[in-house]
Amino acid sequence: MNAVNYDAVMQRMLEGAADKKLLLHACCAPCSTYCLTETAPKTNVTVFFYNPNMDSAQEYEKRLAELERLVKETGQANVIETGYRSQDFAAICAGFEDAPEGGARCERCFRLRLFETARLAKEGGYDFFATTLTVSPMKNAALINRIGEEAAKEYGVSYLPTDFKKRGGYLQSVQLSREYGLYRQNYCGCIFSKRRLEEAEANNKKETT
Repeated sequence: MNAVNYDAVMQRMLEGAADKKLLLHACCAPCSTYCLTETAPKTNVTVFFYNPNMDSAQEYEKRLAELERLVKETGQANVIETGYRSQDFAAICAGFEDAPEGGARCERCFRLRLFETARLAKEGGYDFFATTLTVSPMKNAALINRIGEEAAKEYGVSYLPTDFKKRGGYLQSVQLSREYGLYRQNYCGCIFSKRRLEEAEANNKKETT
């Protein structure tokens, strides 16, 4: 079976979508830069910041502030958010604390955020929804898009498949982040990712001493 070209699907769906409304789930400002350049000129975008996986309220607020600054400076969209709901993430992690990075726990996290985005898209009368998560080369676009389609079916709203890392999307997001002077975090946001980063840094220090 040939792999789906999600980027091409997105381009087709955005043709003639100037009068439609897109709810774009955003994980952070850096990832949103390129995603907004691809979507905002073609449709009406509202950015949804729902990331209960953040390891602290401080990290949540820092990332939200950077996203709001980006959107204000570019004038590409507006931002809505839910507040820091760490209990949502804690609930889906129960029993999966020892799962490897990129495994079942991460899939459950994608599902949590995409299903909430779909629910809000339906409730708010949006024409479709999408996520910036696919801009990362560390994340499986096929998995994310499958979950997005499942969420769309659950709530009766259209999903916009994406693979924002295509056509140099990730590299462009890095460049745009530098141009805007954005805070670029070095972990996804959750405590598990942060611990893995800290362990790797500690091991590197041992190897160099």
